Amino acid sequence: MDILDLKKKAVELRKRTWELIYNHKNGHTGSDLSCTDILVALYYSVMNQNKDNFGQKDVDTYIQSKGHAVEIWYEVLADKGYIDRNDLEKRYSTFNSPYIGHPTTDVKGMEFHTGSLGHGLGLGVGVALAAKMYNSPKHTYVLMGDGEQAEGSIWEAAMSAGNYNLDNLTAIVDHNDLQISGTTDSVMRSNPLGDKYRAFGWDVQEVDGNDVGALVDVLTKPNDTNKPRMIIANTIKGKGITVAENRADWHHKIPTEIEYKEGLRELDAQMEALNND
Repeated sequence: MDILDLKKKAVELRKRTWELIYNHKNGHTGSDLSCTDILVALYYSVMNQNKDNFGQKDVDTYIQSKGHAVEIWYEVLADKGYIDRNDLEKRYSTFNSPYIGHPTTDVKGMEFHTGSLGHGLGLGVGVALAAKMYNSPKHTYVLMGDGEQAEGSIWEAAMSAGNYNLDNLTAIVDHNDLQISGTTDSVMRSNPLGDKYRAFGWDVQEVDGNDVGALVDVLTKPNDTNKPRMIIANTIKGKGITVAENRADWHHKIPTEIEYKEGLRELDAQMEALNND
């Protein structure tokens, strides 16, 4: 896909996620919309992984440590053919459904259960270290939230990744400065985040996390540093829908009918603008 098509895909997936959350009255809306462009860059341009080679030995691994943003991941997997979209739209967040509020290995495309914050980076370190031991070309990608950086297990994993020179590991922080109870600076200050990861032996890159073209550039940038790579993706929580943007209360909030329809109008206008480019 070229960059324009990736931008259109991001709008399309935001709309599908908005619809899924509204229809089933469940979901982490602000977090989903925040990281949409990151998942689009990874799944449609960067990763060596698809529905046919998923789980094979040398195929890239994606771990979504901020598992609460699962709705956008479901929509990506449905769009890429890992799971059936009709089944997702019918059964999301219903009794005995595999499509629950956090990732589970019952869903094709998800290699780990996640959502207990602070675990994903450690899992990624283990996968990347194993790949090194077996001389596998696979690359491991881990997406974390910025509120999650308060977890001590993150820093144990960060130290291990630097110690073992895991240049086959890329971690991404969805850095929107908000978490469920307020700003990250007011709850547990983690900034300057880049300096902390550099001190733990990481190569740190910073990017506009809602610019899919910039994300593709930094995610495909060769890493010749012999270090794990940290990408601080500066994003807007609730990106794309005005009522949800930059608001902590939209971390887990369901739109009203009026908000829902207005959000659809905004997303349709964004798609129309892209189609006219």
